[in-house]
Amino acid sequence: MTNAMTKWARILYQPNLPLEQGKYVTACKEHIELSKQAAGEGMVLLKNEKSLLPLQKGCKIALFGKGSFDYVKGGGGSGDVTTAYVRNIYEGFKELKDSVQIYEPVSEFYKKDIETQYASGAVPGMTVEPEIPETMVKEAKDFADVAVVVFSRFSGEGWDRSSTGFKNKDNPWESETSLPELAVKLFPKSDYYLTEQEEKMLSSVKQHFSKIVVVLNVGGIVDTTWIKNDENISSALMAWQGGMEGGLAMAEVLTGIVNPSGKLTDTFANDINDYPSTYNFHESPFYVDYTEDIYVGYRYFETIPDADKKVCYPFGYGLSYTTFALEEIAVKEKAGVISVSVKVTNTGKVPGKEVVQVYTKAPQGLLKKPAKELKSFAKTSLLQPGESQVLEMSFMKKDMASYDDLGKVAKSAYILEKGNYEFYVGCNVRDAQKAGFELVVDKDEITEQLSAKMVPSSLSKRMLSDGSFEELPQTAPYETDACIFETLKFSETEGFFPAARGRDRYFLMKPYAENAKPLMDVVEGKISLDEFIAQLSDDDLIHLLGGQPNIGVSNTCGIGNIPEYGIPSAMTEDGPAGVRIHSFCGVNTTAWPCATALASTWDISLVEKIGEAGGKELKENNLAIWLTPALNIHRSPLCGRNFEYYSEDPLISGKMAAALTRGIQSQKVAACGKHFACNNKETNRKNSDSRVSERAAREIYLKGFEILVKEADPWVLMSSYNIINGHRASEYKDMLDDILRGEWGYKGLVVTDWWNRAEHYKEILAGNDVKMACGFPERVKKALELGAITRNDLIVSAKRVLEMLIKLD
Repeated sequence: MTNAMTKWARILYQPNLPLEQGKYVTACKEHIELSKQAAGEGMVLLKNEKSLLPLQKGCKIALFGKGSFDYVKGGGGSGDVTTAYVRNIYEGFKELKDSVQIYEPVSEFYKKDIETQYASGAVPGMTVEPEIPETMVKEAKDFADVAVVVFSRFSGEGWDRSSTGFKNKDNPWESETSLPELAVKLFPKSDYYLTEQEEKMLSSVKQHFSKIVVVLNVGGIVDTTWIKNDENISSALMAWQGGMEGGLAMAEVLTGIVNPSGKLTDTFANDINDYPSTYNFHESPFYVDYTEDIYVGYRYFETIPDADKKVCYPFGYGLSYTTFALEEIAVKEKAGVISVSVKVTNTGKVPGKEVVQVYTKAPQGLLKKPAKELKSFAKTSLLQPGESQVLEMSFMKKDMASYDDLGKVAKSAYILEKGNYEFYVGCNVRDAQKAGFELVVDKDEITEQLSAKMVPSSLSKRMLSDGSFEELPQTAPYETDACIFETLKFSETEGFFPAARGRDRYFLMKPYAENAKPLMDVVEGKISLDEFIAQLSDDDLIHLLGGQPNIGVSNTCGIGNIPEYGIPSAMTEDGPAGVRIHSFCGVNTTAWPCATALASTWDISLVEKIGEAGGKELKENNLAIWLTPALNIHRSPLCGRNFEYYSEDPLISGKMAAALTRGIQSQKVAACGKHFACNNKETNRKNSDSRVSERAAREIYLKGFEILVKEADPWVLMSSYNIINGHRASEYKDMLDDILRGEWGYKGLVVTDWWNRAEHYKEILAGNDVKMACGFPERVKKALELGAITRNDLIVSAKRVLEMLIKLD
């Protein structure tokens, strides 16, 4: 930005200027290279028997599977990105010139087939596996030494990976009904499993090739038992959805240019039915009972008797082309801080990176607890053979406390129960070794006394650590859509953009309202924010609490917009896989790897760099609020939006989200963490009740957001679509005002997700400040007239809007 440009210059005037002197940063070479680096670092080597990988220089290969051309860079909906190009694995190998020799007839077969399917309207990842002629497979074997078999998957907003065919007649989004219907046809057993066509193709390859590499271009958990248990499959790479350069990143990893260092952030079970969330995931389109409680992911598989036998690949797992030794492990406690020191040495023959994970085991006590919980992690730099690095990790003693929601020890309190606390250090949850140090707690300690919030009314039972269930007390259900006047129909709320509020003509030399003091006076310290707000009418205040019309390249509306008082209109834009500018705007941006891939890097500094780069692209395009990071928990592999989220674990979710947020906001633009909270199912997502215990909410589903708020202070948070314990998320005062602001000290802005089903005035009362994409000022005004809401309620939220705008630069 040049010196002549002042605060809000981009927001107000839309100058088409590069962010950096003489250079546009949007989709620049450096950002695309960073995207490729992140894709490579997030890829997880699942299997590598006989050291088939890395492929040797000049190796002859044949690429099988539609996924070799049907590449999926990321998920759909808000997770999509408009890019100048996308590189698949075939193109990636070609980019590396003579690294390998490819059997072209097979690749030409898949290329033509995918081009035909795309021309017929198919989208990446939602195509049919073609039947490859047996003779072509035989001919490929005569040429190639190795078969590389690629499978791809796609999912998106508004539908899950296993569909019930639920339809809402008022839903205008065609994709939320057409894509689930298509998915059922393409993947009758759900896309968690291989289709019959894919199995047939793989069987044909196995008949002719003894050296087989499998590559999985997916956004979430899929069946991998056929990989682990099949001796005919030598190697497998979890490549995720790697953004625009994912194909080149795959090729670099497979050829050893990049040594894989990714680790799984989810537990891969033997079967979809081995996850405790599966049995009732589609019990009803109107509710989900979180009966597994805190036993999500590895907390279930490492704790519940015999559940460990159901694991195919454990949480934190990932191989390398080299080997590492962990030595001189030291754990100590001082002044309430647990410190862990580990010396990591590359004992192999090639450079590589390793991730060290620290788990704790608390005494079972009265509250009952998971066998292990991740408390810290760190990744080494690139270590040369024989090189060592000491990693220092730490966390608070109070982080090991458990929440007592029923009063078994002390009601509504975080408690360190008496007993021995053990520490485990390793490279995945299974191989983590017990450290010599144990922390002895002589008596029960209350680390934080709170009050009951988000208590369920309709959850009848929850799982305990021995696999049994305890009954939960039942309270009177909350009337979800209670309203002081007639509620709006779905067809009156969905898909509408805000009205453009006009203003009377004004004199050039007097741009503001008569006697108005502009918001810039607050910025310059001439008046206080309270003095500024006192000028505004009730209508002005209400106007601030709804989304504003799009300007420039924005397609997701803005916040602010009262020029009579010098209030700019700051535009939002979708994320999290990139700054999502619609293709008709003519602007291409950088597509980053999906969130699961980023989390699998276990590299906080790398994710922070991506946040900084994305923040620059946002700012350069005169946008101010990036709707990312998304950090809901991977409760079930069936959730169609898991590709936008990081992990089954709240610690890594919160740490990654905080890193991205710090990077974004270093550019003086806002990050918007989402979707707060319990957004773990897409089917009927705006009317499905997530029934969760207070303990599970606090320890699992809110914990990542708590870490985000306390470590990175996002300027904006987005409430989720779903209902939680009978309350619409944006109307849930317990969650928004009492926990988020009261307990965590959050000072920022809360906005709704776009076109939810909640009532605007009830959201304001609950602490949800802005209704997006547009508000309903006439209904808020009516509530004001009826005394259900006061001017002071409006001021509280309007003040947060203005405080956020003042932070932008």
